[in-house]
Amino acid sequence: MAKLLDKQRYKCALGAMQTVQAIERAIPILHSGPGCAQKLSDGNGSSGYFSPNIFPCTSINEKDVVFGGVKKLHSTIENSLKVIDADLYVVLTGCIPEIVGDDSGEVVSEFADADKPVIYAPTAGFKGNNYRGHEQIIDAIIDQYTKKTDKKEKGLVNIWADVPYQDLYWLGNLRELEKLIKELGLTPNTIFGYQRGIANIDKIASAEFNLLISPWVSVKNVKKMEKKLGIPYLHYNTLPIGAFETSKFLREVGKFAGVDENKVEAVITEHESYYYYLIERFADLFLENRVINKQFSVVADAQYALGITKFLTNDLGLVPAKQFITDDTPKEYREAITEEFKKLNYGIEAEVVFETDSYKIHEQIKSHDYHGYPLVLGGYYDKEVTEDLKGNFLNISWPVKDKIVLNDAIVGYEGGIRLIEDIYTVASQRFN
Repeated sequence: MAKLLDKQRYKCALGAMQTVQAIERAIPILHSGPGCAQKLSDGNGSSGYFSPNIFPCTSINEKDVVFGGVKKLHSTIENSLKVIDADLYVVLTGCIPEIVGDDSGEVVSEFADADKPVIYAPTAGFKGNNYRGHEQIIDAIIDQYTKKTDKKEKGLVNIWADVPYQDLYWLGNLRELEKLIKELGLTPNTIFGYQRGIANIDKIASAEFNLLISPWVSVKNVKKMEKKLGIPYLHYNTLPIGAFETSKFLREVGKFAGVDENKVEAVITEHESYYYYLIERFADLFLENRVINKQFSVVADAQYALGITKFLTNDLGLVPAKQFITDDTPKEYREAITEEFKKLNYGIEAEVVFETDSYKIHEQIKSHDYHGYPLVLGGYYDKEVTEDLKGNFLNISWPVKDKIVLNDAIVGYEGGIRLIEDIYTVASQRFN
């Protein structure tokens, strides 16, 4: 019997078109049925250089299912190269062409001598969600475009984090991570966002190491780069939010990169001094408020569920109730992620549930005794159940309807302060 899934928190693998969008002057070419791009675009800052409503698409139909759509794909790529001014063209396949056996990779290979690079990623929806699709895009860049080099740029670090657009704060977070890495005397290299694009993709193979900040997304990518391009990697599995985790993060990066320990500590001391100055100014609010209970739940992908849980526990002294991971995390990563939720300060451990069904998540939230006003940080789907419990809700994960984010971040010391502001702004509205 088919399983009914209520309000899942991700899209199909073809949603990786947003990963392509996040690369400046890169264009997705969709080999799929009509309407896929529009359905997968949530409109949350995803128009950019080229709107999803006018992405090149083969718009395959019944005739193509019978006779194949490779000729249509060839002409679509050919015409895209003629009329669209881009630096990188990425062919993405939907379900239908992969079911009927279209060899999209073979068609793309016919454009190997084109003036601009054309690559291909298999992103049929039945192969996984857009987190997996994101990894497919990175794999396509590594396998079909990037060339190994023995010339390494001293101090150059490739930074990989979570999935663009799926993550509300992806752009601001990447820029904040870049700032922190620069303060250590290293040179950050990211391929997503303003003025990154193909020039930064060309630098990937020259990096001294890859820095992956993610519980599981892109682990396979950095392992592939180590094997194929000879780039070692540091996998930091927790998004550093607030003073405790960010200081720990900087020490680990500094040690891995061989940065002088005194320099690392100087950077940490400067940031922590200002961070705790800001916290102390509002100590009475944090200690004596009656509108945020000590217990909280996060409903988000593994990246945010883990990072925010550690932040709220280690920095603010809140107590985690059950935490919910909604990204359909592959089973091979779940045990390690679960162990991370047991590594909280003060001997605290958090129970974590890997669940994609919003109905089941909401039933568990409703059945838990938060001993007061619960704090729930999650997707917009979780707003109603939190309000029914007279709790405090903050929309920090997909889908996002409560907030527009242009350049904000929740990473690092400054990001932790922003998150505190958002949480207690919500709580303070109870007094009005």
